[in-house]
Amino acid sequence: MRDALVLAASLVVVGCGSPLLNASPFAVGLPATIHTRAAQSPIAHVVIVIQENRSFDDLFALFPGADGATRGLMEVKQGSKYVDQWETLKPHALIMPKDVQHCHASFVTSYDDKKMDGFNLVPVGACAATGKPVGTVVYQYVEESQIEPYWDIAQQWVLADHMFQTQGSGSFTAHQDLIRGGTCITAEPSCQSPSSKTESLVNGPSSWPWGCDAQEKDAVTSLINIYGQVERDGPFPCSDDFPDYGSGGYKTMRDLLDAAGVSWKYYTPCFSDQDGCSPSSGCPDCDGDLLNAFDVIYPVRYGPEWTTNISMPETNIFNDISNGALPAVSWVIPADDDSDHPGQKVDDGPSWVASVVNAIGESSYWNSSVVFVVWDDWGGFYDNAVPPFQDDFGGLGFRVPALVISPYDIAGTSSKGGYVSHTQFEFASILKFVESNWNLGSLGTTDVRARNIGKHVLDYNQTARSFTAIPSRYSAQYFESRPPTIQHGDPE
Repeated sequence: MRDALVLAASLVVVGCGSPLLNASPFAVGLPATIHTRAAQSPIAHVVIVIQENRSFDDLFALFPGADGATRGLMEVKQGSKYVDQWETLKPHALIMPKDVQHCHASFVTSYDDKKMDGFNLVPVGACAATGKPVGTVVYQYVEESQIEPYWDIAQQWVLADHMFQTQGSGSFTAHQDLIRGGTCITAEPSCQSPSSKTESLVNGPSSWPWGCDAQEKDAVTSLINIYGQVERDGPFPCSDDFPDYGSGGYKTMRDLLDAAGVSWKYYTPCFSDQDGCSPSSGCPDCDGDLLNAFDVIYPVRYGPEWTTNISMPETNIFNDISNGALPAVSWVIPADDDSDHPGQKVDDGPSWVASVVNAIGESSYWNSSVVFVVWDDWGGFYDNAVPPFQDDFGGLGFRVPALVISPYDIAGTSSKGGYVSHTQFEFASILKFVESNWNLGSLGTTDVRARNIGKHVLDYNQTARSFTAIPSRYSAQYFESRPPTIQHGDPE
């Protein structure tokens, strides 16, 4: 059935009045001319490294000059009512034995109408979990000694301390936001002009992996409407099933990049739901990673770019750097053990990020690159910054850490030259920078309202800054030599 749909969809012309939208959804590199970079921009390579489930305060609460916290409010029951009390943030290891709920309902509970006092009341477990509240453990900060590479990067380069999630929800929608700036599936007339019928994806699908590879035929998504109501009656998590967007109309940065002839890749681990599946034995269904945002995008999943632009495993980025094959725009997704996700038995995340940054910094790509490191959601951990506004779909969400590494980073006043940016950003701030850098136009999602992060943290008039390697426990060689990770699923 899917093969038939692929053939049919490849013959469809989607008409919305522009060369991009009138093209086949499976076309690659549509125009004959290549868009050039914006005037004065030396940036030819953007690398977006996406880590997992940490609030800003969880990693950088005590970072000098940043908007961090040493204590937070929480609601506790006294007699027959709840009252607020202060809880001191405690030092903690990076590894946390259990996950904490971080879906839209837990965002609403923690946010508590701007009071930011309900983090202790959400349950332990994944998004659908109910049960005993997590309590005070989420009022913590990870000790600097556990995440030295992150602090080293922040001390030398740029730490953005007001980067907010696009939506108060988990990893599924966050990863969509990082490739398209929103999850609206209603085009009436657009998601920038909401109506009572406007709906967006929220939380995670009912079956894993994400997207077109969902293992159950009746897998569904959850939807949130403009009244903040969430219902699990959405379409199958594959974009051609989105009612107003069939045959490739659910546009992502891929569409803008392809139309402009700008190269891109999405580096991601492999996913399989088969027990005993290993790289040596082969995995016949090893198609879509658990955290692969493009597995949702039908024209990519069932088009030629699934083998040319979706690069598995994620360590392929090291080969592309060393072989002079790094694309203009890259997304880099970690394996579970390298993701900082709570509930993992090991966490090589700081070394993983350092290895990617070092690979760029020590290569010929350095003087033409910017690396963004961002965490996809708050993971249930306390954060002190009240999201600056709420739109119709639960956004902005909570604050997450963001690092920017480039020879054109604004230099700060610390002894190592680090700069803390207090400017308000959101995930589409990164996408807007990419759009501006290559004159791509706009997706027309939250990139319309978002600030261009490059305008606030990069200075092209300065002499390119030299790179010093970030010390870490493991190098790129460790991740390349380690057997490829076959992920078997861990919701959000």
